[in-house]
Amino acid sequence: MIRIGKLVPSDRDVWEALFRAYIDFYQRVEPAEMYDRAWREFQADTRLHALGARLDGRLVGITHFLVHPNTSGPDVCFLQDLFTAPDVRGKGAARALIAAVSNWAQARGCCRVYWNTHESNSTARHLYDKVAENRGFIRYQIELSP
Repeated sequence: MIRIGKLVPSDRDVWEALFRAYIDFYQRVEPAEMYDRAWREFQADTRLHALGARLDGRLVGITHFLVHPNTSGPDVCFLQDLFTAPDVRGKGAARALIAAVSNWAQARGCCRVYWNTHESNSTARHLYDKVAENRGFIRYQIELSP
């Protein structure tokens, strides 16, 4: 059975391994400070939020999300990152994480949860097509220097 809950300090190493695998999947490289900063934010649980999926007590999936204002209605929740360990895919962890974020957001008055994925991510899209609606939007991005 999959259990969803907040990440606790003892999850730090496994969380980072899962997050690094997510970053690797998207062929990115991030400095160690990014993981430290993200972990601090998730533990503060004020601006950025995280949940973990556990199977038989083992942390097997993570999601990171945030709430932001919406010009045309109530706040919305952006599910920024979602990753499950490859050996547990298809066992319901990702679906349970999405449901938990949706419940969390609804309890806080958000009108929607949304996320992005790469068009080539067919494994994830197979699930996403079952639990959400693809509204056909295309994302554009401009990288800015710090």
